[in-house]
Amino acid sequence: MIETLAAAPEAEVEDLSASALLALARDRKAAEDRAAADVLEVAARWADLHPPESIHTAAVFADGGRYGLEHEEPIAGEGCPAVAEFCIAELGTVLGISSTSAKRLIGHALELRHRLPRLWAQVQAGAVPAWRARTVAEATIHSTASLTVEAARWVDAQVAAVAGRVGPAQLDRLVAETIKRHHLDAHDPTSDPEDGYLSVDPRHATLHSEDVHYAGTMRFEAELDIADALDLDRALAHGAGTLKALGSAAPLDSRRSQALGDLARTQTALDLHAQGSTAARSEDGLPIAREVVLHAHFDASLDGLDRLDTVFGPTGRMEEGQRLVLLEQVKDWCRDSRTKVTVKPLIDLTAELTSPGYDIPDRIREQVILRDRTCVFPWCTRPARGCDIDHVVPYDHDADAEGTPQPGPTVPSNLAPECRWHHRLKTHTAWRYAVTAPGVYEWTSPHGHCYRRDHTGTTRIPGPDSSDHEPAPPERP
Repeated sequence: MIETLAAAPEAEVEDLSASALLALARDRKAAEDRAAADVLEVAARWADLHPPESIHTAAVFADGGRYGLEHEEPIAGEGCPAVAEFCIAELGTVLGISSTSAKRLIGHALELRHRLPRLWAQVQAGAVPAWRARTVAEATIHSTASLTVEAARWVDAQVAAVAGRVGPAQLDRLVAETIKRHHLDAHDPTSDPEDGYLSVDPRHATLHSEDVHYAGTMRFEAELDIADALDLDRALAHGAGTLKALGSAAPLDSRRSQALGDLARTQTALDLHAQGSTAARSEDGLPIAREVVLHAHFDASLDGLDRLDTVFGPTGRMEEGQRLVLLEQVKDWCRDSRTKVTVKPLIDLTAELTSPGYDIPDRIREQVILRDRTCVFPWCTRPARGCDIDHVVPYDHDADAEGTPQPGPTVPSNLAPECRWHHRLKTHTAWRYAVTAPGVYEWTSPHGHCYRRDHTGTTRIPGPDSSDHEPAPPERP
């Protein structure tokens, strides 16, 4: 009955009873868990099809060594097979995730199948959700010290016994106990065998810069020493109370958050002042505590690319981290005497600058970086400023000597930023791409899948079924 109802038009679904809706929700959740388990199985099988021995001989021709060659990639713990590194990209693009996420997925699948077999069996049987198992795999892959196969199997037995129901803190303690039990930290002269799992220092302070809220906020997470945590809590309570006394009507949590930022800026200023820093100083004599560099673009031809409106008001973009920034935030920064705001000169991103040689001058490089913002490979988010700038149509170094037109000129319309890994992928494999408009790229994978990448992100280009398509060997550089 559920399958029939699920296939019915939306109007019919709206007429379902409460019991039928709950049954449909349960069915869909079971299907979601089954699909996630299947994806793990597919990832493991994909790795099986691409062992290091599968690296095509055409990929070993050198190009001077600048971009390196394809090599085997160990992406899971000891005892797991390595894979040919460039196979990761094809699976990632088909799934609509970055190559980094695809590498993590394949690594988790191999870790579960080869080192955590009991948990793997429970996932495939539907007893443990794939996401829970992947959390355990992530912990055993990146454990410090590294877990041996025997140690990983011991973790597997403990976790499988409770059907994967372990929280992050329990998992940390379990891995630490495994390290102690199997004497994996014996080489560490700072480890204390009497200290149990506490010999693994859990303290950290982590800024989750990839998760930017449209309200212009980011999440900061920390694990502190008890005394430090209590001291910080008191400082935030005092700061929040001070803000309220000064007239702030913001909620307590908002004032505590603001107090943390004020604490950071005050401490920065005090430290630099005490050390006699020669850094630029504000009107009150204290060093600049915050520096913000803004790139503003208001060219109407960009179809509002950098003129975004949200429910929070007008927004723009900061280049660092590709973060949205509210207009009100910029105004607040400009009003703060200890914030140095630098506005870069306006660059026309549509101008076709030229350079006669192969080397890319700074003015063209800057234009390409600001136009594309990130690596242009499908679903890659690495900032363009740290990328290689690639000639989409290769530059012919012999064209001038032979008196022929240059097929790959050094102009913005023939240049694209690519992170080093995807640049190597494009150089040494059958991945190909072309420019269809300024800042718009169409990629074709070795298996014939096509993707369009532009300022809005990545979209799949519909095409014929390529499931049986065999990848063509890469062209020799």
